[in-house]
Amino acid sequence: MNFKSIIPIKEVSIKELFSFKMSFSNVTMAMITLGLVALFTAGAITYFIEGHHAYNVTREHPWGLIIGMYVFFVVSSTGLCIMSSIGHVFGVKEFEIIGKRAILGAILTICTGFLVIALEIGHPVRMVIYNILTPGFTSAIWWMGTLYGLYLCFIIFEFIFLIRNDHKWSKIFGLGGLLVGIAAHSNLGAVFGFLIARPIANGVFFPIYFILSAMITGSYLLFLMYGFRYKMNFPKEVEDMLVKLAKILGLLLAILMFFEIWRMLTSIYGGVPGRAEIAKHILMSPNFLVGEVLLGMLIPFIIILVSKGKNIKGLVWASILGMVGIFFMRYDLVHDTQLMPLQLLKIREYQLPPSLVEYFPSFAEIAISIGGIGVCLLVYYFAEKFFNLDYDK
Repeated sequence: MNFKSIIPIKEVSIKELFSFKMSFSNVTMAMITLGLVALFTAGAITYFIEGHHAYNVTREHPWGLIIGMYVFFVVSSTGLCIMSSIGHVFGVKEFEIIGKRAILGAILTICTGFLVIALEIGHPVRMVIYNILTPGFTSAIWWMGTLYGLYLCFIIFEFIFLIRNDHKWSKIFGLGGLLVGIAAHSNLGAVFGFLIARPIANGVFFPIYFILSAMITGSYLLFLMYGFRYKMNFPKEVEDMLVKLAKILGLLLAILMFFEIWRMLTSIYGGVPGRAEIAKHILMSPNFLVGEVLLGMLIPFIIILVSKGKNIKGLVWASILGMVGIFFMRYDLVHDTQLMPLQLLKIREYQLPPSLVEYFPSFAEIAISIGGIGVCLLVYYFAEKFFNLDYDK
């Protein structure tokens, strides 16, 4: 069977594959991408030589930057999947043009997330084997891995049928991918929400917050994808779609800020040991105030509010800041959850309260995590060469 009969692939020569228009933005992007890929390679080599000793994680702080980056990538994937479903699953015509590009992005980001976490798990092949042989139905992490594996299968088939312009089957697999993706992603939030020993995370907030923040992440990525695709010179139909997307993004950001305010208020007001202390620490942290609030929420929201969603070029640039803010959200989520030592629950009056757990990522952790972005960008570049990702009317 001819592979091209299953997935239409463009005929691309070696020269065309590695050629691009020589402009400042293209050359800069190429240099950044190759630099990040080199960084990832250096981090992976360090890990293969030194093993987990290359990481600064400890028994007190077992989840590090790589876990945060895994969450960053899978959140991006789910967000792109959800936003793409507005068009070809729910039939909103203006959003049909994003289907192929968004689903390709969803596939690449979740695969990059799997690649990154494979270098943290240590034995990913063994994990897959025992995930099947000895399933842990009461484990949120088992469900996370299983659901994300199923989700990846759905969106791969969805992409195949989108490329073939078979809208009947792409809608069926798109709906399946959407439902399983939401289940998987809310379950990822439950991995944190089920942590009774970590009061700052325990509760119903994270399963809902993960879905909301995923949609915001997907919106930021769509602005970046189309800003890069059209070099800020948008066709009318793309501009109309991005204006509507901006208004959706503004609403989502408003809801997220509402969520964050009440999360902090309920954490501080209750005076729960381990929750109020960490909430106060978070509120004084530059990661939260500058990274999450200013870059991740306020700047994009203000641009949308002032321009009524019509400043598309401004929103493309703001989406870069937004993605930086999303990164801090994921890192802080993992790090802040582990700040308070578990021994806090055993404190008596004659004991001194323990200090917060200190952690800073090692070179290998930083290289693998940040370098993973370069791997994703590089594969996306080649995918653009081989597939027609623009909408066929």
